[in-house]
Amino acid sequence: MKINDLLGEFTIATTNEEKAVINKLDRPMPLSTFTERDQFILENLIRKSLVSKIRYNNTVLVLRNDTKI
Repeated sequence: MKINDLLGEFTIATTNEEKAVINKLDRPMPLSTFTERDQFILENLIRKSLVSKIRYNNTVLVLRNDTKI
């Protein structure tokens, strides 16, 4: 038996602020283009594994993972 069979649907709780920031990520974007508040929210989303941080040519990019919100 798989864990998905037991749980059904697995969701991660997000705030309205987090959802708004995730919706801005339609493509990989430099972290420095976001406000300080949005960067703090993005760090929380990285910890929740909803957003990935990628280092590319001495620039830190953030990219939304495939999620259902």
